[in-house]
Amino acid sequence: MNYLQAENLSKSFGARLIFENLSFGLEKGQKTAIVAPNGTGKSTLMKILAGLDTPDSGRVTLNNAARVAYLPQMPELPAGKTIWQAVFETDNAQISAINAYDNALKNDDKKALESALSRMEELGAWDMEYKINEVLGQLKITDKNALTETLSGGQKKRVALAKILLSEPDLLIMDEPTNHLDIDMIEWLEKALSPDQLTLLMVTHDRYFLDAVCDTIIEIDNNRIFTYKGNFQYFLEKKTERHMAEQSELESNLNILRRETEWIRKTPQARTGKSKSRIDAYGSLKEKTAQKRTDRKIEIELDMQRMGSKIVEFIKVHKQFGDKNVLNGFSYSFTKGEKIAIAGANGTGKSTFLNLLTGKLQPDSGKVITGETIRFGYYTQDGIKFKPGERVIEHIKNIAEYADYGKSGKLTASQLLTKFDFPPDKQYTPIEKLSGGEQRRLHLLSLLISAPNFLILDEPTNDLDILTLSKLEDFLLDFPGCLIVVSHDRYFMDKIADQTFVFEGNGEVKVHIGNYTDYRAEKAGEAAAQKTNKTPQPVFAEKATAPKKAKQGLTFKEKYEYEHIEAEIAALENRKTELEKEMESQLSNPEKLISITEELGKTVNLIDEKTLRWMELEEKAGA
Repeated sequence: MNYLQAENLSKSFGARLIFENLSFGLEKGQKTAIVAPNGTGKSTLMKILAGLDTPDSGRVTLNNAARVAYLPQMPELPAGKTIWQAVFETDNAQISAINAYDNALKNDDKKALESALSRMEELGAWDMEYKINEVLGQLKITDKNALTETLSGGQKKRVALAKILLSEPDLLIMDEPTNHLDIDMIEWLEKALSPDQLTLLMVTHDRYFLDAVCDTIIEIDNNRIFTYKGNFQYFLEKKTERHMAEQSELESNLNILRRETEWIRKTPQARTGKSKSRIDAYGSLKEKTAQKRTDRKIEIELDMQRMGSKIVEFIKVHKQFGDKNVLNGFSYSFTKGEKIAIAGANGTGKSTFLNLLTGKLQPDSGKVITGETIRFGYYTQDGIKFKPGERVIEHIKNIAEYADYGKSGKLTASQLLTKFDFPPDKQYTPIEKLSGGEQRRLHLLSLLISAPNFLILDEPTNDLDILTLSKLEDFLLDFPGCLIVVSHDRYFMDKIADQTFVFEGNGEVKVHIGNYTDYRAEKAGEAAAQKTNKTPQPVFAEKATAPKKAKQGLTFKEKYEYEHIEAEIAALENRKTELEKEMESQLSNPEKLISITEELGKTVNLIDEKTLRWMELEEKAGA
């Protein structure tokens, strides 16, 4: 069954053509990733497919029977609402029934309550609460009453993700879903997106995630669509084969064109006898060879400031915020050429460690000694800082008019930008008009111009396309200075880092020799051994990232019970009083008295049971 069909989609912004005549389709159950360079309109295309933007030409056809949900790269949530309210704003039938039930309770509308209860029973909505709590818990959304306007961009992304997952759509369109998720969340999301009946279209740079979730890759290359059935490695192999075949065909056509050009240039007298079909074929061949591909090129060769023998040394460093222990006597001496990945749950001290390293924070005790030659380059998640209206080339010139660029020697700002895939026609574009990935790439260039010898990259892979990531990986592998990477991208960390600092919480940092996947495998092996020995202990993922067990509160069913149990007890107390009066009036009637006594006993037992249950619910409601 076809769920989505895009036909000849084209889009421009002013004179800038974003994409042209794109056509493809999605079948039910297909899980597809779109791969394309930054600035080629991936996010714009996703908005068009989701019905939030319109193409200049072409059309999108969606299956009327399919429920569609869209996760943008930077979602916005309605202001003035709690996380709980924002999550519940979906068209999921079960959640709608729960909303109706809650509203009926608040308004004390007995008729509406009766209807809502019937609807919840019909849909099995009582069980939905388990799924809601599971999704919120896995995405570490703990304060359900926090207002949406108080949330960070990453928190908003996770709330929006929870909302669309709970809406249980048939077709899910996602733009960079793993941004702002830690590794445990990503691994959980991989499983959440696995059901066969779910149809998925997403843009992602996370290559492990892509392999785990998708069975199809759509590449947009020079305004053409290429489809690959297989994983990321298969895509790379077939893409290389295609480029080689195209290059071979182009060279063959150029050879033919040279021969035909000599023939066509013969004297005008001979031209009258030329074959018209051959002349037409010549024109077609000339047009075809003129349409040769224009591959993007990114070169990262910036020089590094000389590094002395003294790098950075942590000596028994302690750092605490209130009762929270962040570093507990950490010692380490960095050496030249080290490439370190940092892993650990949010709140375990990773950012504090980086701020201590760069001198933005001072330790409570111990020392951080930095060598005189060390020049830090800190790539932050916050992204590039620029003035409104500031153009690309102005931003780079404000940092340096010239810079040493490896074998190329000293280059101007314009030449540097061209090396970073900002051709001259884009260098005068206002920065705010660049795509998210292009802004990230410009941020990276502005950092490297200063020739740092100690690089700190905090989530460098967010929004960068795969070509840029590949070039960045090659540069970092050859980088002779020190490197620290904080990332949720397991592929990137595994390729770059040769050791891992694992922040385990409560001030403890484990130094592991090997990459992040090695570390996870080691922990999994330890967990399996402990299980075999019947001495189970929590593995790293549980120890470092599992949120504290939340106070349970009342389930939806218990909430309904709690709202009505006092009235039930009061009714039983009234019946008890009535029965006691009847006993007094029936003392001369033994048969009637026995019947009343039996009912009175049952009523007293029910009052005791209901009272105990009320006490349990009262305690749970106040938890």
